[in-house]
This record gives sequence, structure tokens and C-alpha cells, in this order.
Amino acid sequence: MNDPSPPSLLQRAGREAIAYRRMEGAEPGVMFCGGFMSDMTGTKATALEAHCRSTGRAFVRFDYSGHGESGGAFRDGTIGAWHDDALAVLDEVARGPQVLVGSSMGGWIMLLVALARPERVSALVGVAAAPDFTEDLIWSTLDDEARRTLTGAGEIVMPCDYGEEPYPITMGLIEEGRGHLLLRAPIALHCPIHLLQGMVDEDVPWRTALRIAELVTSERVVVELVKDGDHRLSREQDLARLCRSLDAAARAGTASNHGEHGSGR
Repeated sequence: MNDPSPPSLLQRAGREAIAYRRMEGAEPGVMFCGGFMSDMTGTKATALEAHCRSTGRAFVRFDYSGHGESGGAFRDGTIGAWHDDALAVLDEVARGPQVLVGSSMGGWIMLLVALARPERVSALVGVAAAPDFTEDLIWSTLDDEARRTLTGAGEIVMPCDYGEEPYPITMGLIEEGRGHLLLRAPIALHCPIHLLQGMVDEDVPWRTALRIAELVTSERVVVELVKDGDHRLSREQDLARLCRSLDAAARAGTASNHGEHGSGR
């Protein structure tokens, strides 16, 4: 159940305020990075918070700029801006080592944050993680007419498959996203990584999870394919699987950190 009280706001000079909710608890904490056009009241975010509450683990959820209760307009957002939002939350709100959980676009943000702050990241859990989606799942799938419209007008409107209003895709989102592509070269991440992926996901091909596993330098990667799972993976059994994955990743990350300290590295 969502907290009826207003969220806290992370104020930033010259930037939009970021709405967040933080729950104190044990380390490593958990920081949830939501998806494209999602917010921190979603099913996975609140289920993870409830699980962390029951296990006594710290938890942070937040809204990117232009999403939910944060400031800004959605159409002004870019991958770099949302990455900066997540970094600000990690740096100024979350405390100690974190397990980052990224859903869909949040999986891309999660990877970028881990690359920027490896010393803060204990482990990663991706749910239908969608790195490079602006290029591989939007731009590359547009026909010539849609590309001409997007390039000329700077924006097209795309239908949403989940009942929400159609949403704008800007040329700025596409062009800026090209500066953050990850699936073209090895990804220098060494922490434990658990990737959950539905095989009937109509938004993110399930082979994307295998591509991430192939490219990350970590040897501690688990890919869990859910044969009848869709993109959202929000059924009761999917949420239970996510919570189990989180617990396993947290244990793996803690063991890894202890091993590094013990070896003097």
C-alpha cells in the first residue's frame, strides 16, 4: 500500500526536484529504478518496499524528472538526465552499499549508475532490462515516414500498450541516448548480477538478457527466463521471484565485498 503522506523532495540547484521515499534498514540497501513513463507507485516498487520492510532492509524508490511526483516535463527527459537523477538519489539519499534493481528502462539506468559508482553498488537485479532501447527498440523499428516526421518535427507520438495515454518520443531522446549505448562493447561491471526476463515479453526481446550477460565482465551472472512471463512481470508469482532474486543478489554482493576486504584488495 502506498504511503498517503507526500514524498520527500531532493532539491538540486538549477535542476528539477526529485521526489523520493526512503525507508531505513540494514545494508546493503535497495534502490529501485523504474521504467519509461513509470513512477515509484508501481507494483514492483511497492512490492519490493514491502519485502524490504519485512526483512529489515533499507529501501529507496524515486521518480525521474518528468515522471510521477518529480518536477519537469516528460518530453524534456533524456537517458542522460534520468541517469543524473538516479545518481543524485544514490549520492544524496541512499546510504551505504546498494543493490540496484532496474525495471525495463531502469535496467539501462541501473547499469549506467553501476558503471559511474562501482564502489557503491553491491549487486544488480534487472527486470526486463532494456539498455539501448531508444536505438534498438524505437529508432530501428520506425519506418521511413516515421523517421522523417521525427527528424523534421522533432517529435512523434506513440501508442501505449498498457492502457495509458499515447506518449511523445523526441528526437532529443533518440540522439542523446546514442551517447549512452552499452550493448556495443564489453561492460566493465564486476558485481553479482541477476537478470529476470519474460519470454513472451512483447517490448524487450528475451535475448537482450543474454546479450547483457555476455557483455558484462562479471563472472557472477544469473539469467532467469520466465517462459510465460510478459514485460511487466508483475503477477504474484513474478513478484515472489523478484524478491527471491533480490535476496540472493544481496547475499552474493555481501559475500563478494567480504571476500575483497579479506584478500586485501
